[in-house]
Amino acid sequence: MKKTSLFILFTLLAYIVNAQETPAKTTKIEKKQVEIACGECMFKMDGKGCDLAVRIDGKPYFVDGRKIDDFGDAHADDGFCNAIRKATVTGEIVNGRFKAKSVQLVETKKTEKPKSK
Repeated sequence: MKKTSLFILFTLLAYIVNAQETPAKTTKIEKKQVEIACGECMFKMDGKGCDLAVRIDGKPYFVDGRKIDDFGDAHADDGFCNAIRKATVTGEIVNGRFKAKSVQLVETKKTEKPKSK
C-alpha cells in the first residue's frame, strides 16, 4: 500500500513539475500611432479609478509601465480624463493589457484665436 501511494505521489509531483503554463497571447506594437486617454472616463472601460489606456485598432487596453499623471494633470481641460489624444507607442499587448516600452504624445497644432476688431 505504501509503495502504491508513493508511486502515485511521485507521479503527481512529476506531472506538476513538468506541466507548462499556457503561453500568454502577445502582440508586438512598434511605433504605432494610437489614441490615448483615461480608460474609465473616455473609453468607458470598467475600472476603479482613472487609469491610462490606449485604443489600438479600435480596441482599448489599460497601460502598464506608464501612469495617467506622467503626462500632466489628467483632470485639466486637455488632460486624459477630458480629452482623447494621439500618441506613438511601442510595446506589446499581453493578456489584454498594453505593456508600454515607450509612449510619445503627438503634439497637435494649436490655432490662435482670431483677433477681435
